[in-house]
Amino acid sequence: MRRILLLFVLSALSVVVGCTASNDKKKLTIAVIPKGTTHEFWKSIHAGSNKAAAELKAQGTDVEVIWKGPLREDDREQQIQVVEGFAAQGVSGIVLAPLDDRALVRPVADARRAGVPTVIIDSGLQSDEFVSFVATDNRKGGSLAADRMGQLLGGKGKVLVLRYAEGSASTTEREAGFIDTIKQKFPEIELVSTDQYAGATRDTAKRASENLLNRFGDQVQGIFTPNESSTAGMLLALEDIGKAGKVSFVGFDVSQRFIDALNAGQLHGIVVQNPFNMGYLGVKTMVDNLLGRTVEKKIDTGVMLVTKENMETPEVKTLLRPPLDEYLK
Repeated sequence: MRRILLLFVLSALSVVVGCTASNDKKKLTIAVIPKGTTHEFWKSIHAGSNKAAAELKAQGTDVEVIWKGPLREDDREQQIQVVEGFAAQGVSGIVLAPLDDRALVRPVADARRAGVPTVIIDSGLQSDEFVSFVATDNRKGGSLAADRMGQLLGGKGKVLVLRYAEGSASTTEREAGFIDTIKQKFPEIELVSTDQYAGATRDTAKRASENLLNRFGDQVQGIFTPNESSTAGMLLALEDIGKAGKVSFVGFDVSQRFIDALNAGQLHGIVVQNPFNMGYLGVKTMVDNLLGRTVEKKIDTGVMLVTKENMETPEVKTLLRPPLDEYLK
């Protein structure tokens, strides 16, 4: 009887051990949800996410990245629905760039209660119910832009700021960093407009830029824009009135269009993040958490000012031309 009981216990233990081993080797599905899907910035995040998954697979951890997000960066409801949908599906984890720092609080909390943890990337969330925040030091980025503007203008002149969108934590931090640094370090620079918003697309940004240039175009010597679409819209508006290159212009983020504008003297600096690294570290951090490893609550992915003078250095070239084709096949 004892022998039968011992065999039963050993058999049960083998089943438990087998199940544990199986769970350790099961595929981890990571939903990566950007703010939008059209800008080069998000394509870089997608590529970085795919690189992380490929590396983890090569190391023996089966990871699948599922990429899905709203088309436009102002579609809060669609992004909420995407988060809720993945939570209901029971993915292993979510990597999210919230397009609104308040509207996405509840969906992230609900996902956590459903057993689906979230890593926040790019833009902050007014909550602590996430695993880690993987992002640029956005306030520092805005400050770098202000230092460049102060240098370009010799510490004197009039500058306008075209903001991005209300509720976007990342760009709000950039705008605050720029404005605060101008006020503290360059008191002879006057900020003639800081309360206008570009909206979510290049087209809305162009219209907002045209309105600002109609009002202040003959007065200002400098312009700051805090993201890819606002920078693109302002550049188009300046070109239309023949002022591209005649006003000191510092933007944010990178595209081939901006690289060409730097070379042509139409942009005088762009603050460049590392979205490829952001996507990469977002997925790696989530997988570390799922495997029971300790992760940092906040991870800085880096930021740099790029000008015509430094754009051909090896460090900058890597930021300007991430290997998208290799990881977005």
